[in-house]
Amino acid sequence: MKKNIVHFIYNLGRGGAEVMLVKVLKELKEYNNIVVTMTPQNHFGSELDCDQLICLNVKSVLHFPAAVIRFKKIIRKNKVDMVHTHLFWPMVIARLSTPARIPLVSTIHAFVESSIEYRRSYVRILDRLTYHVRKNIIITVAKGASKEYFDFLNLRPYKAFSLYTFVDPRQFNQGSSLPFLRTNPNVRLICVGALRIQKNHKFLLEAFKKLADENFELDIYGEGPLEHELQQYIDENYLKVKLKGEVSNIENLINQYDLFVMSSTFEGFSLSVLEAMAMEMPLLLSDIESFREQCADTATYFSLIDVDDFIDKVKSLVADKTKLVQSGKLAKARVLNHFTFDMHMDGLRKIYRQVI
Repeated sequence: MKKNIVHFIYNLGRGGAEVMLVKVLKELKEYNNIVVTMTPQNHFGSELDCDQLICLNVKSVLHFPAAVIRFKKIIRKNKVDMVHTHLFWPMVIARLSTPARIPLVSTIHAFVESSIEYRRSYVRILDRLTYHVRKNIIITVAKGASKEYFDFLNLRPYKAFSLYTFVDPRQFNQGSSLPFLRTNPNVRLICVGALRIQKNHKFLLEAFKKLADENFELDIYGEGPLEHELQQYIDENYLKVKLKGEVSNIENLINQYDLFVMSSTFEGFSLSVLEAMAMEMPLLLSDIESFREQCADTATYFSLIDVDDFIDKVKSLVADKTKLVQSGKLAKARVLNHFTFDMHMDGLRKIYRQVI
């Protein structure tokens, strides 16, 4: 008989954690998979393949106690064998809801010390307190993130695993189209990421303000709360930057560009970057710990405190097209050696077998 697993996540907006969960569920057929969300947002539609989808409809912090009670009922009613949470609030609710006899696994999708969420003192306090109430198994999406989580919160690990985010090479198998061989006089840059503070898109806009007279253009894919603010800045400064909105077929678009850029102040383990690597895209990334662990020497890194450093490096990169093509090939090789979907699923199944 199949075991019953609850996968608990904040919502199903199209972010890295959500995309990862949806892809995993398509393959995890040896279990009955129940997805629980806190809010009803769902950008996946029929892409989501699960046995049940339940929304707690948490409208505010005032509904938090009711969410704890309802989640307990879901566990009891469905005779759940394991709970796996993603992101902060589902983890906290599950720690207060899940009986000690049922294994509880939580995936931490970020380097918490640098995340905006964990700058709030009540978030750190809640995490520490609930971990002491219910020690649970922690999975981090990068090796560096595991030690940082426990050190930053001053917690003693109960059980912890590192399991890299993944990309499916079968989906991103078109390879580089070598855009520089086109006759287009402009160098086309692409950035993929939700329009949120952590993605730091304003940095790129400031750089493009200085590049106004150069032959560079930037397309940014993603949606989020900063869309109006970013569009206003683009319009006021006549930037060669376009906000392209959210797409579900980025694999069909990414190789139309010459260079992939991201200016995040923090990341967990970026799915967007992995997708670019799988497409042999050369990478120009902010110099943060997670990008370094993810890409090693296959990317070029720029300082987040110096817009001119970004400008110098983007000009230097496009001046050496042979190096660009070679760095893209090295990036794809790194994906195939470390970050494939099959590797992730093998690791996840091993963890599940250990804890259920």
